[in-house]
Amino acid sequence: MKSNTEKTLQNLKDANCSSELIRKYFDLANDGKIVQQLKLLTTHKSELLNSLHRCQKQIDCLDFLIFNLEQKIKTL
Repeated sequence: MKSNTEKTLQNLKDANCSSELIRKYFDLANDGKIVQQLKLLTTHKSELLNSLHRCQKQIDCLDFLIFNLEQKIKTL
């Protein structure tokens, strides 16, 4: 059975946290700095959301081009 530390480590890895972020997270945990841990994770979440929004915009651009090409095909 995995320990809480092992579960937390796996969760951080699954969240695409860098090894540096993971090290900082556990250093803060060892120092009892829960508020700083929360800030660290919140910042990473924000970065992931920004990345998601950039990808969504790229997908929207491709959808627009695909739609236009499909409309051209229909008129052939």
